[in-house]
Amino acid sequence: MSHEIGTAIYYLHNFGIAHRDLKPENILMTTGDDDAHPKLVDFWLSKIIGPGETCNDPFGTLSYVAPEVLLQKPYDKMVDLWSLGIIVYLLLSGTLPFDDDDDREIARQTIHDEVDFSYHVWNNVPDSAKKLIKGLLHKNPDKRIALLDFLQDPWIC
Repeated sequence: MSHEIGTAIYYLHNFGIAHRDLKPENILMTTGDDDAHPKLVDFWLSKIIGPGETCNDPFGTLSYVAPEVLLQKPYDKMVDLWSLGIIVYLLLSGTLPFDDDDDREIARQTIHDEVDFSYHVWNNVPDSAKKLIKGLLHKNPDKRIALLDFLQDPWIC
């Protein structure tokens, strides 16, 4: 499923579209069967961002939004890769990497804390998957793994 979501993001990005609000609620499954396919929905916050362009709009859902958005820095389509990293983390662990009852604490964690793999469920997840998630959740968007590298990663394939 993660690969199919990444492929959908790749398709959007090829047309210059940043979704900017990727989260489980905006991913619908085609059927209730085991062979269902994910479909991205809710393009209300999406934006066309051309090559070399950035934007500053503070959009997204807090638990899935990239640090550069919270810091009100110019950003590009790489914010979708951050959200993808959060979703993959959630799919594998059943928890969010940055979570709290206080929104300010979620924002602080997102900006400052490293992703934590100490929760017992991560003992059964291969290191290659953790490395891929770390690449998606790099605080610096310039060092975040490229979408094509994500799609070609042996673990995700």
